[in-house]
Parts: sequence; structure tokens; C-alpha cells
Amino acid sequence: MGSLIALFQQVGATNAFSHMLAARAKDGKSALLYTWALGLLIFIDDYLNALAVGSAMRKVTDKFGVSREKLAYVVDSTAAPICVLMPISTWAVFFAGVLEASDVALAGEGMSLYISAIPYMLYPWIAALMVPLVAIGGVPDLGMMKRVKAKMANETHISDNQPDTSQLSEDGPRVSTYHFLVPIIALLGFSAWFDLDVQIGVLLAVAVTIALYGVQRLMAWADMFDAVLDGIKMMVPALTIVVVAFMFKEVNDLLGLAPYVIKNVTPYMTPVLLPVLVFATMALISFATGSSWGVFVIAIPIVLPLAANVGVSAPLAIGALLSASAFGSHACFYSDATVLSAQGSGCGVMEHALTQIPYALIAAAIAAAGLTLIAAL
Repeated sequence: MGSLIALFQQVGATNAFSHMLAARAKDGKSALLYTWALGLLIFIDDYLNALAVGSAMRKVTDKFGVSREKLAYVVDSTAAPICVLMPISTWAVFFAGVLEASDVALAGEGMSLYISAIPYMLYPWIAALMVPLVAIGGVPDLGMMKRVKAKMANETHISDNQPDTSQLSEDGPRVSTYHFLVPIIALLGFSAWFDLDVQIGVLLAVAVTIALYGVQRLMAWADMFDAVLDGIKMMVPALTIVVVAFMFKEVNDLLGLAPYVIKNVTPYMTPVLLPVLVFATMALISFATGSSWGVFVIAIPIVLPLAANVGVSAPLAIGALLSASAFGSHACFYSDATVLSAQGSGCGVMEHALTQIPYALIAAAIAAAGLTLIAAL
């Protein structure tokens, strides 16, 4: 992913794409709405979403004086939350397989059970739908986001009423929007062709990008291979944090944290309380451990039989679990999505995490209330 982004940056493809969007954006609000719309379209993988959308839209939001922290919030809110809701995504394929491996769904029926649970995945729905409200000011800036805005207000920015996008792209007429779109379409297409294997998809997309840029002589071949290596080096700090997070998750797995918590809340389960307690408990564990997938491999075989015993439907229980998983990916200070959203948007990881946490908590509170109401009906 880093190599692909580096190639975009070296040739100016993201600048060209941003220039096209900036011509349509009239102010900071519309720039954020275009960022949100782009995030909805790149739904196949949250890593791709976090890196590509942030990189593509950074210059647009910069020109309109939108903080990098708010850009990172929008990017992160359309990463895992959108991927969870889309059946054609790495998240859906993974969890559909877990449902079958856990004997919750029959062989070949894991995806259909997953799809039936999508309406009950309240947290990702709410988190994604809050973004346009935040963008247009329907939900005000809160906490550190408000302080960041106040700090930026003291700096000089281009007027929203007279946006100057003439210097947004320095690439000349040779670089066009399709130099960004073709590699992205190739990545999506190859990933889907190889059963949503994004690793293969991104490798082939890098090859397509090198061929496209090389044939059109946008970059020298040697410079492109240097860009590939530069992209790998660019991602080392982010990868280091992610590796440490996985180590932390592994320690918690060895300690048996998830089974211990689930076992101790089981006696308090009722049909009305189970969805919200599952959501709250697993969201807390996912937030604390930085694990959006691993913990749930343990939890699904425990929670789903428990839900059947107390009379809660499987789709509702799965919706509560996947809502918790999306919350962990979205809100955890050191989750991979948080790190990559900050990296792609060009702001610090902790600055991004602390500015977006109020919005994540609001979405979580609404989701918890919604799950309780649905269970009571």
C-alpha cells in the first residue's frame, strides 16, 4: 500500500485527482463531503480506504483550511465501518468464514447469515452517517477537535468563498485523473478476482501502475522502483505500531482475557440485555486490545450459542458483535485503522485518536440504545 501511495505522490496522480474534486468543492464542508463519498466507494478493504482516501483528499482539504485531524476522522469513519457493512469486503469474507468454522452457519451459508445481520450492525451505520452531519456542522466540533479548529483559525487560509485551486496540481497536462483511478480500479478488480485477497490485489495494482506510468513516460523506470522502496520505508513507523498492537493482543489472548470477561457477564444475560451487554463488553475488549478480528474468533462460538439459549436471534447477536468490532477498529488509539488513517491524512496518531473519540463514543451510545430497543421489541 505504501508503494502504491508513493507512486501516486511521485507522479502527481493524487494531485490530479484532488484538482478534479477541488474544482467541484466550494468550501471546506463540500470538501469533507467529497472525502466521505470517496470513502463510501473504496469499500473493499479498510487499509486501502484509510491510505488512498486520505492521500487523495489531503490537498483539497488543506486548501480549504480543514484540519488534518478532521480529515483523518472522516477517513477513519469510512474505513472499517463501511467495510463491515459491505458483503464484498475483506471483513465480510473473514467473518462469514468464522461463522462457518464456528458451526454457527452451515458450510456455504456463512455469507447469507452475515448479510442478514447487516441491518443490526448499528455502530457502523451510525458512525458512517454521522460524518456528513459533522462535515456540515450539524454535529459541532467537540473536545480536541474544537481546540484544533480554534488554533487553525489563527492561521491564514484561502477564503472558502474564493477557493484558489490553480496551484493544487503541479503536474501539467500529462497527468490526469485516470492515472489515479486506473490503479485503484485494478486493485479492486484483482482483489475481487482472487477471492478478495487484497495482498495479491495491491501487488498486481503496483505492477499495473508501474507499467502505466512507464509506458506513458511519466517517470523513469529506475525512479519508479525507487518510489516503491520509498513507499515501504514510509510505512515502517505505522507498521511498527501495528506489530506492537498485535503483540499486545497476543498477550491478552494468552492471559485468556476475552473468555474470562464473557464468562463473568453470562449470569446477567437476559433477552433484552444480551445484545447491549455483548456490544458494550466486546467493544471495551476490542478497544483495549486493538484487536478487531482475533478476539471475535474466540467470542463468536461463545456468544452465539448463548444468544440461542436466551432467545435472541442470531442476526441480532452477530450485529452486536460486529458493531463492537467496528468500534474497536474505529476508536482504539493504536488500532491499525487509526494508525493508517492518521498516516494517510498526514497527522499524528494520538492527535487523530483524541480528536475523533468523542464522535465514536456518541455513535456507540446511540448504537447501545438502539440494540436495547430492538431486543425489547
